[in-house]
Amino acid sequence: MSGLAFSEKITILRKVIAKHIAYDSVLRNIQFSMGWIAITLLLFSASDRKVRLTVDTIVIDAGHGGKDPGTMGKNSKEKDVALKIALKLGAYIEKNIPDVKVIYTRKTDRYLEIDERPRIANQNKADLFICIHANANPNVKVFGTETYVMGLTKEGKNFDVAKRENAVMLLDENYKERYEGFDPNSPESYILFSLSQNAFLENSLSFADKIEGQFKNRVGRSSRGVKQGPFWVLWSTAMPSVLIETGFLSNEKEEAFLLSDQGQDLMASGIYRAFREYKVQMESIN
Repeated sequence: MSGLAFSEKITILRKVIAKHIAYDSVLRNIQFSMGWIAITLLLFSASDRKVRLTVDTIVIDAGHGGKDPGTMGKNSKEKDVALKIALKLGAYIEKNIPDVKVIYTRKTDRYLEIDERPRIANQNKADLFICIHANANPNVKVFGTETYVMGLTKEGKNFDVAKRENAVMLLDENYKERYEGFDPNSPESYILFSLSQNAFLENSLSFADKIEGQFKNRVGRSSRGVKQGPFWVLWSTAMPSVLIETGFLSNEKEEAFLLSDQGQDLMASGIYRAFREYKVQMESIN
């Protein structure tokens, strides 16, 4: 039943929750519940999505854009920082690995509906989806990079980041119909995300680990590590995918770094080197 609409899956999920255990208990026991395993097999079929062992096409997604500025620092907007790093990353790959086809979800300051981003990757049969963002925190002392893969998390901070990024869909017309009943503020919607783990998780984690390793060991940034979060753009892609939070615009020092041409070059080159390592690793499996 992998073809069910999101709203239909939510209806099934609500019935199961009503018959079994409370939301908090679901989160604690989801890996061990035979009922949840059965629903996973019912709603999603891993055989529908094959892991490809070549990396010939990638999609680079600069988060936000146009009427959606994303998070903001004192002197910056997330949409601008993300776009500049995305374009620099693409340029590195196009120059040094010309056999790889690079597709951008946007190359200018324009608004994209959140479902259009993974659709571009899926339609082009991309082998990798890289989503670039910048972070923020009420505590202006917080700093560092984070790279996310798709997954339900029990850590509140990760969940808050995902809700903030997913809330962009509320800007779209008829968003309830467009996103098949998904509610970025609904716990049930996010529980459903946990049932969509697929064959791409391992490769996504491998790439994410390489990115954070580059940020820490080569770029000299403080890495907050690889994390899991229920992001719509990662859930909707039919390939390994990551969402990179390049730093905190709420931190004055980190904002200055991300606004600088050198800082953007360093972040883009770090992601590029991670991509190069990932491509070699994947294709050596063949």
